[in-house]
Amino acid sequence: MSNTITPTVFYRTLNVEGLDIFYREAGARDAPAVLLLHGFPSSSHMFRNLIPMLADTYHVVAPDFPGYGQSSAPSVNDFDYSYERLATVTEQFTEQLPLSSYALYLSDIGSSVGFRLAVMHPERVTAMIVQNGDAHVEAINKEFAKGLFAYWEDRTAQSAQVLLAWLLTIEGTKWHYLHGVCQRSVEDQP
Repeated sequence: MSNTITPTVFYRTLNVEGLDIFYREAGARDAPAVLLLHGFPSSSHMFRNLIPMLADTYHVVAPDFPGYGQSSAPSVNDFDYSYERLATVTEQFTEQLPLSSYALYLSDIGSSVGFRLAVMHPERVTAMIVQNGDAHVEAINKEFAKGLFAYWEDRTAQSAQVLLAWLLTIEGTKWHYLHGVCQRSVEDQP
């Protein structure tokens, strides 16, 4: 029989610029903070097993970006779903908590948001852990994201249909997780 106590994970919502930002929080608030920024097509739910493992040592906070998980999902006509905008909302989220310093655990699109957050406030970032993150658009897998690029250029129902027909299906999601960057030899490097 184990004497291990499972830390309590709190499920909260914070209003940021009129948006309800859902987040998971655990650990002592006076402990060093770890901010977990999720990937696509997930939410803070992707960290459900990691949060309790870190909470005995760290103050762990994992928000859902707008449009993800249990956070507000305004129309694209009412909200700019860009990395810059997500970073600004995340910045304001951290200020309202308040988190004055934090280690960043970044995954997938969380990396694109977290890198911007780090540039905005390098003095707040104590460490960065990056999992499957691209630092620039050129690194995005073109085959996987062809419909996404088309939608970014032309946000119409027709270009959105490409996303709905493949990228946001179970097959598209599996492809996203089962395919990676191709191996390149040193001679292939620029």
